[in-house]
This record gives sequence, C-alpha cells and structure tokens, in this order.
Amino acid sequence: MNASSPEQKSPRKGKTTWNEKTFRMFNTVTNVILLAGLVVLYVLFFTEGKKVTSSDLPAQQDASRGTVQVVFVNIDTLNERYEFIKKLRSDLEGLGKRLQDEVLSEQSKFERDAADFQRQVAGNAITEERAKAVYEELMERQQRLLEKKDRYTQLVADKELNMNLTLLDSVTGFLKRYNRQYHYDYILGYKGGGEILLANDTLDITNEVINSLNLEYRQKEK
Repeated sequence: MNASSPEQKSPRKGKTTWNEKTFRMFNTVTNVILLAGLVVLYVLFFTEGKKVTSSDLPAQQDASRGTVQVVFVNIDTLNERYEFIKKLRSDLEGLGKRLQDEVLSEQSKFERDAADFQRQVAGNAITEERAKAVYEELMERQQRLLEKKDRYTQLVADKELNMNLTLLDSVTGFLKRYNRQYHYDYILGYKGGGEILLANDTLDITNEVINSLNLEYRQKEK
C-alpha cells in the first residue's frame, strides 16, 4: 500500500487532510513544573491562664505593659536556623527532584518518538493505517505522562503539607513545655511582611527557642 493516504494524494480545496487534523491536535507535553516545596509555618499562638509578676519573667519581659505577658518568635529566623526544618526541606526537595527527573526523562523519550513519527508521515514512509495506530499510541502516552505529572505534583504537595504540620507540632509542642516555666499569655509568630508590622526586640525569644529546639533535635537524632 502506498505510504500516503487518499487525502494526501488528492486533497480537495478547503478540505483538511487527516495529517493536518492530526498535527493540529498533536502537542508535546508541556514542561514539568519544578516540584519544590517551601516551608510555611503559621502564627504560633496559645494561652496559659496563670498570671505572674514581672519579677518572675526573664529579662526580655522587662518592657511588658500591664498584666498580659507577650513574647514572640521570629519565623523567618526559625526557618533558617532550626535544623529539623532544614532536614525536612532537604528531604522534600530531594523527592521533588527525583520525581521531576523521572517525568522529564519520559517526556524527552516521548518527544523523540513524536518527532520521528512526524518525519515518517511527512516523508510518506508510513501507511495511513499504521500512522493512525502510532498516533493513538502517542496520545495515550501523552495522557499517561500528564497524569503522572499531576499525580507527582499532588504527592509533593501532600508531603509538604504533612511536613508543615509536623513542624508546627514540633514547635508548638516545645513552646508549651517551655511556657510551663515562664507562663506567658501569648507567644506570637513574627514574620517579615506579616500582620505584625513592628515588634519590640526585648520581647524576642527566638534565639533561646531555636537553641533549645536544635538541642532537642540533636539528642533525638543520636
């Protein structure tokens, strides 16, 4: 059988050939979105009912006003220096990189096969029947690849959510233990560009919190 289809031999004026229809529909898979997770910590907040006098509070609290005792933790600094966050972020980025490489490898193979198919059709080196079969196979591969990309994207998103919940539990759990000694009414989360526009540095307990968090983390890792 001649490699060209009937439409290719005698195309009518204004009529779209099968090949033209094919290549209008046929698109290679779009670039894979970089699967990388970013750590997000929500405002840390809890209340202890007991009130104490200013003499019972550490030096950072000398500037406190009234009966409500407030301190804050700098979330940006916590993200940079808490070793547990670094470990979880590294694991998440490693997972994202492995999944991305897998999808990109399959995408590259798909695009090579698609280009080869186009050359065969353009050179009348393939029958219409075979071209239709190869086209359908390529479309199925493209769909599977898109579904895999979506599945992997969701997998990393779920992993990131679980990571954030783990971090939040780790930090708030520590702060509750920490606050049994100091009995603050509020421990707030301060973040650049956040809702708190200005904070008194004397209320900052970030360094003490991070040092204690890292000490606990290292002890658990031993």
